[in-house]
Amino acid sequence: MGNPKGFMEVVRQQGGYRPTNERINDFSEVEKTLNENDRKLQASRCMDCGIPFCQWGCPVINNMPEWQDAIYKGDWKLASENLHETNNFPEFTGKVCPAPCEHACVLNIHQESVTIRENESSVAEKGFELGYIKPNPPKTRTGKKVAVIGSGPAGLACADLLNKWGHTVTVFEKDDAVGGLLRYGIPDFKLNKKLIDRRLEILIDEGMNIKTNTGVGVDITGKDLMKEFDSIVLAIGAMQPRDLPIEGRDLDGVHFAMDFLTQQNKVVGGQKFPDEERILATDKNVVVIGGGDTGSDCVGTSARQKAKSITQIEIMPKPPDERQINNPWPYWANTIRTSSSHEEGCERQWSKATKRFIGDENGKLKQIEVVDVEWVKENGKFKMIEKEKTRKIIDAELVLLSMGFVHCVHEGLADELGLDYDMRGNIKIDKNGLTSSKKVFAAGDSVSGASLVVRAIAAGRKCAENVDKFLSE
Repeated sequence: MGNPKGFMEVVRQQGGYRPTNERINDFSEVEKTLNENDRKLQASRCMDCGIPFCQWGCPVINNMPEWQDAIYKGDWKLASENLHETNNFPEFTGKVCPAPCEHACVLNIHQESVTIRENESSVAEKGFELGYIKPNPPKTRTGKKVAVIGSGPAGLACADLLNKWGHTVTVFEKDDAVGGLLRYGIPDFKLNKKLIDRRLEILIDEGMNIKTNTGVGVDITGKDLMKEFDSIVLAIGAMQPRDLPIEGRDLDGVHFAMDFLTQQNKVVGGQKFPDEERILATDKNVVVIGGGDTGSDCVGTSARQKAKSITQIEIMPKPPDERQINNPWPYWANTIRTSSSHEEGCERQWSKATKRFIGDENGKLKQIEVVDVEWVKENGKFKMIEKEKTRKIIDAELVLLSMGFVHCVHEGLADELGLDYDMRGNIKIDKNGLTSSKKVFAAGDSVSGASLVVRAIAAGRKCAENVDKFLSE
């Protein structure tokens, strides 16, 4: 450690956000960054404790103490090399990861964890700025060909390693650009898409093949891929949204959150949509159903589209402000999370269930009916009970369903390959990452269900190891 007393001498300091009245008028990133000297001071707060619980909490097992020390000493090359040993894309996780590492940090016992996520982002940016992150294609090729279906974080992480190890990798993406939910799910105000394009240039220069606008199972069959490639990796995500099949679901004005977010991301990217296809919150009372990150993204996007009002409702109870006795450090803190989007203007309501959507004579959404609920434990399981005389009407011309995803999309490729699914509808794999179809592997949300970007990267890296071993046998 460069400064063993750093955690005692330096106060935790975050970069913070751009002023609200400024940022809600554009889709530029909301987060600010510290200057280099302050960043080094923040890195000096790492205690280099005997047991790095931060590493235990990180899905990709980043070597936090080592690269915090490198930052403090100004050795950005070492910090970048160390970080890339475990994480293919620190510039992504440095922006959008909820930082389970910080929850597990020893200093978080006093709610003063090291600013690991922001430090990570700084390392990635310095690595690009100083030319340390550059193409490094393999010197030889193995002659083995791998098809990776899906270009989200799991698919790209898997493809990146396999390509670096000398296999010839082709990534197939159904959309018009690479990135999966990084590209079309996460708003630009959280992740500027130029970061994806910057990394993509390096991957292509290293020899990775990319085919966009290619839906495997639609434009090309899985059977054809089985003939052409030595191995196939499915990283198709968990894109089947959870629906709310109640009265009025078919009214004009009720949309899935991802349709709303994807369209806006494409508009920011320069695409145009006919007026009749645009999903806009402008001058409307917006209700976001679902309290997770995707719901928060809908709130921020609605604010930028100048919604009349924004309400976010969640069926679960309001989380506590501080850890409870049954949720001790170093586990993830199940406490209330307030995002930059929430700070931009939003009424949040908990323990609310939506009963019906109410429309006018023209089939357009006008209101929703909700009811208060409570959760009681019966026979070891929680049961939801509606409270009597608590039904009320909320004005809403736009409802965004953000209740998560149930599993991967079965129709098309997955069903064509005859894959087995688990009880939740996810793709079933064995201990070696193989599906029920010969030489077909799967990774990421398509296996685990919807989760974090950093977990997807970890899953992609593990899958790459399994595929490499399979091809070497």
